[in-house]
Amino acid sequence: MSEPRIRRAAVTGIGVVAPNGASTETFWKSTTEGISALERITREGCEHLPLRVAGLVRDFDPSAAIEERFLVQTDRFTHFAMAAADLALDDAQLHRPETDEAPFSVGVVTAAGSGGGEFGQRELQQLWSKGSRFVGPYQSIAWFYAASTGQISIRRGFKGPCSVVAADEAGGLDALAHAARAVRRGTEVIVAGATEAPIAPYSVVCQLGYPELSTVDDPTRAYRPFTSAACGFVPAEGGAMVVVEAEGTARARGARVRAHLAGHAATFTGASRWEESREGLAQAIRGALAEAGCAPEDIDVVFADALGVPEADRAEALAIADALGAHGTRVPVTAPKTGIGRAYCAAPLMDAATAVLSMEHGLIPPTPHVFDVCHDLDLVTGRARTAEVRTALLLSRGLMGSNSALVLRHGATDVSH
Repeated sequence: MSEPRIRRAAVTGIGVVAPNGASTETFWKSTTEGISALERITREGCEHLPLRVAGLVRDFDPSAAIEERFLVQTDRFTHFAMAAADLALDDAQLHRPETDEAPFSVGVVTAAGSGGGEFGQRELQQLWSKGSRFVGPYQSIAWFYAASTGQISIRRGFKGPCSVVAADEAGGLDALAHAARAVRRGTEVIVAGATEAPIAPYSVVCQLGYPELSTVDDPTRAYRPFTSAACGFVPAEGGAMVVVEAEGTARARGARVRAHLAGHAATFTGASRWEESREGLAQAIRGALAEAGCAPEDIDVVFADALGVPEADRAEALAIADALGAHGTRVPVTAPKTGIGRAYCAAPLMDAATAVLSMEHGLIPPTPHVFDVCHDLDLVTGRARTAEVRTALLLSRGLMGSNSALVLRHGATDVSH
């Protein structure tokens, strides 16, 4: 008797709200052109803080995208999530379930590192300055890191399996893996992703405890991984959501299969132990390749974690070489996040969106602000590089020690399982 065919998890829709574009199209154009969206922070209450540079989402009007009754209940990070989910569902041509059974076939999974800090700070200021009667009832839910999962599912009427991944910055890739496994277990569709909004006074103060944070005040020099001038990372807001769907279901309804979530693995090596992250990240890469059935030479591009801390950059470069062998020094590596900032859990989601678009357009985006690479990597700098991209490797590490690797394959790739 032949073994049952494993359900493949396909990406059929993408939605991005980012510092360099509040739509997927604008995001992709800016990313391929290497346009930097890093800027000096001018938000009220943040001007005097040591963090000077970040990636801020402009040209985003939440009231134009989200109903008032949901706006008042939610923080900016959930506004991004709901808007990006709408874009992804529209891109996948999926709309509100029409039957009693259909809602249970669609679930939601998100990852978040900071939650609703801006909303929470506002309500706490009301509490201390005016009293408890001036604190709104939504304070109890808007700050919560699981708020985006709940609000997307409620707003869109999705009643399938819903969850939130709390796994450090690497949680973004872990959320995609969680979605893929849910699809393989029988769920038809998962709306998956991550968004962040950490640029508010309370949130910024919380981040100041990270020694890896860059406090350089020049946007062109504040985030330069893999160089001798590396001085840490700058944070960002925004993120991306994708529609992950059973391939058979997608093809049956005539949807475009844009990519496959082919393999994933995760490890843990401890907070800020960057030298140890070499082994942990290499092991995650090997695990992701094994699950995807990939050889190292099958990888056409690596989207690097690119922390911007010398020890961490060195560990990542060595991990790539350890896991990919000689191919590790030849394969193109890119880190478009240097132009928009590192959006914690959302950073690898924006990398995932970029990877799918790279496969479709045959173009690897550059790494803004980086020119003098001091590691043995073929880092794409200056301008985008034309290439046939069939398989992409995405890497992510968290400040608390999580390491994650994900393999994406082009939607047209035929892989036996």
